[in-house]
Amino acid sequence: QIHKLSILKGGIRKRNQAPYEIKGFRLFDKVACQGEEGFIFGRRSSGFFDVRKVDGSRISAGISYKKLHLLEKRRTYLTEIRKEEVLPPLPEGRGLRA
Repeated sequence: QIHKLSILKGGIRKRNQAPYEIKGFRLFDKVACQGEEGFIFGRRSSGFFDVRKVDGSRISAGISYKKLHLLEKRRTYLTEIRKEEVLPPLPEGRGLRA
């Protein structure tokens, strides 16, 4: 839903979603929070943000914009490079039969 169901006095419809940019921060910006690097995963129009690491572990559920330091603006999707672990070779006599 774009707007909340209850209409305010004067016929003003209240938005159901926070603005795109709040206090100079937007979704998936890289920020320094409590001595750790994280990304903004949630924003609130009050100026508080949900900051998490790429793997989803939460650094802070609601921290003020005054305590955040912008490290990098988002440019594209969040990606993480993972190295593929090589499996050790199977012992002789084990494995698939032809």
